[in-house]
Amino acid sequence: MKLRLYDTFTRGVRDFEPLQPQMVGMYTCGPTVYDYAHIGNLRTYIFEDILRRVLELNGYSVKHVMNITDVGHLTSDADEGEDRMEKGSRRTGMTAWEIAELYTQEFKNDLERLNILEPTIWCRATDHIAEQINVIQCIEDKGYAYQTSDGIYFDTSKLSDYGYLGRLDIEGLQAGARIDIGEKRHPTDFALWKFSPAGQKRQMEWDSPWGIGFPGWHIECSAMSAKYLVLF
Repeated sequence: MKLRLYDTFTRGVRDFEPLQPQMVGMYTCGPTVYDYAHIGNLRTYIFEDILRRVLELNGYSVKHVMNITDVGHLTSDADEGEDRMEKGSRRTGMTAWEIAELYTQEFKNDLERLNILEPTIWCRATDHIAEQINVIQCIEDKGYAYQTSDGIYFDTSKLSDYGYLGRLDIEGLQAGARIDIGEKRHPTDFALWKFSPAGQKRQMEWDSPWGIGFPGWHIECSAMSAKYLVLF
């Protein structure tokens, strides 16, 4: 009996067909390690573990990659506010790097207690800054990015089918916008690289072709999944 899975893109059940015979690349978005995971967070990883076990039970060799978001996740999903790692550092008195190490280990302990399989590869966002900069440069070279006073943003209007996967009502979002989007061209545009605030020294910041700053969390998984799973 063929394995059949629900396809979010088509919103229907279809036969599972791997890109390579009997091999599956599986990328799952890991935690932002600024605090302990709660039960709602861990519920996601149980689902992912079940999927992996089902694939392996059906004879597939699974290369499972999970990231650790240890920089770039702002307190507001609108790309505003403080980096959650910096906020966690101020809350605890530890450095952002110590915070990341502490809560990464606590997350791994949670997985062990829940009997969730560890991924084949762990990858930290801070270990892949060069890869993220390369991806942003590629996006910019193709004309899909623009610069504002606070960062580099992806121009979602350049993709005619942007939002299709989540069935977003782009026109409705534009018409119903009630927040100040600042210098962003569209409410759905998102940060690829954020500049460090003038006159401030962040704990986690790097030089880049656009200036000193840090990656937006949207680009991190794109860069790391491409590195470890494209043509694996």
